[in-house]
Formats: sequence, structure tokens, C-alpha cells
Amino acid sequence: MEQSHQIGDRITDKSTPPDDGTVREWIGPKAYEHWTELQNWIEAYYPGVFAPDWLYGGKKRGWSLRYKKTKAFCTLIPEYRLFSAVVVLGGAEREKFEERRYVWRTPLVKLYDEAKTYIDGKWLTVGISSSDDLHDVTDLLTMKRPSPRSPS
Repeated sequence: MEQSHQIGDRITDKSTPPDDGTVREWIGPKAYEHWTELQNWIEAYYPGVFAPDWLYGGKKRGWSLRYKKTKAFCTLIPEYRLFSAVVVLGGAEREKFEERRYVWRTPLVKLYDEAKTYIDGKWLTVGISSSDDLHDVTDLLTMKRPSPRSPS
């Protein structure tokens, strides 16, 4: 059964949201380190702001973990042997991104430029496979919503 999964496949068993063990097994140990690091970062920088919520998007999209208060903050997508974070940038955030265009890493700017702009903004799906990718996402999130406090 294990061989039938392709890199990037989603968790699609809709019977129950995935637990930590399922996510760790699905995305792999290295990606899981980044997964928990990002979750811990969100909790440290935005204490008590978000209650992560598992959403089932159907057979094609599978499960995703959404962080939202009144507006979406980000969504984490566990994929087979990797994971991605989706960050939606509205008009004000796109202006901020453009102001800092030459500060961002080249792969992030390329992703931004290639992302389609919808009525609610640009949807950036950032694959996280390194500390640099993780840093890009935390920078995007801090730009999107300034932290009420920064851990020391």
C-alpha cells in the first residue's frame, strides 16, 4: 500500500481529521520538524489568537489545518513526504510585499509573480522543505499580521 502514494498526495481519508502521528508518518520526519516548528512559532508569536481547525476539502484536496481569527491567517497542508503553507495576500499585503520586493528571496518573488490574483488576493502556496522556506513563511505572516508580541 505504501508504494501507491506519490510525493505531494494529500491525506484524503475523511473519516477523521489526522492526528500528530498520522501527519508525522505522512509528511516524513524532516518535514514534520518544519511543521511543528511553524506551529510553535505561530503559538509563540500569536499566543491564544488562533485555534487551528482541520478542514476537509474533498477527495482531491484532502485535509488542511487552517489558522483563522476573523480573516484567514494561513493554512498548512500535509502532503506525502512534504508540506506546504498557503498564505493569501490581499491588496494591502500585496502593496507591502511590493515595497519589500528586493528584500525577499528570489524563489518567493518568483512564486509571488506567478501566483494568480483572485478577488480576495494572491494565494501563495509555499512548499516548506528548508529553514529558508520556513523563514520566508514566517516573514510573510509577520508582514500580513504584526505579532502582538515577539518572544525573546
